[in-house]
Amino acid sequence: MQVNSRAALGQLSDMDIRLLRVFKSVVECGGMAAAELELNIGTSTVSRHIKDLETRLGLTLCRRGRAGFALTTEGQQIYSETLRLLAGADAFRNSVDEIHRRMGGQLNIAVFDKTASNPQAHIGEAIALFSELAPEVSLHLFVAPLNAIERGVIDGQFQVGVIPGHRSSETLAYDALFTETMFLYCGAQHGLFQAEPPEMTWDDVRTHAFAGLGYHSPNMEISQQVRLTRKATGYDQESIATLILSGKYLGFLPDHYAEGFVRTGQMRAVKPALFRYTCSFLSIVRRSPQPSRVTRAFQDCLLQAHGVTGRSVIL
Repeated sequence: MQVNSRAALGQLSDMDIRLLRVFKSVVECGGMAAAELELNIGTSTVSRHIKDLETRLGLTLCRRGRAGFALTTEGQQIYSETLRLLAGADAFRNSVDEIHRRMGGQLNIAVFDKTASNPQAHIGEAIALFSELAPEVSLHLFVAPLNAIERGVIDGQFQVGVIPGHRSSETLAYDALFTETMFLYCGAQHGLFQAEPPEMTWDDVRTHAFAGLGYHSPNMEISQQVRLTRKATGYDQESIATLILSGKYLGFLPDHYAEGFVRTGQMRAVKPALFRYTCSFLSIVRRSPQPSRVTRAFQDCLLQAHGVTGRSVIL
């Protein structure tokens, strides 16, 4: 596709914002056909909007064809700037609502994966409390990797995140919510499934291939601390579970998530009294600018749902 290299964006219009929102949906859905349902408009219309945006910017944003949808280098840069721009627009709208002392607009919440099955997690209850308190607020709930949630809250893409605690940032404020127990699991085809040596230690575990998360997390910290032999990498709990089910790897999973696999005989915990660790889950918000009234209200609902009587910010 040829675009005008001399095109200048000029003043940003409402139509530009609309086109950027379409572009964001296309990127996050992985293509124009997939974005059709998300946007509730036809694929041809989605394609026309993307072409209009490319003409407006004077850039080729994506490649589409038999090889599938892919962003160009410029498209990736525009996507990153789009996230910042739209987050700023949402923050402005929330500030106006704040001035009017009303609870409206949109609230973006991101949680770490597989928290819904944790009996100690009461995020659903917090949402119920909040929906009664602020029925005019449009809630958007995302599931994302830990590092993506942290980055999204810092950038303003998310207003609230729920993550396992693993490090602290001066940019973020933290509140403790609930805990999660992690056991070391093996699949039914693994050599340890029938029985492990009675005196098995961490030294014995190091002789087996380990599957761990590929970003900074409690999972990565514990595996490095005890020097496990990582032979496979996953980027969410389901990918770790799949690697364990192959019978070729050991890996840590939340006990509540692994319970279904254990019940059906597909995996089991290896010496759970020893090979385990506990994660503390925290809610996070950006310190500055000060969180909006809507964000603070949702934070209070999270604390209330988890029985936290006093706010305990962790620095």
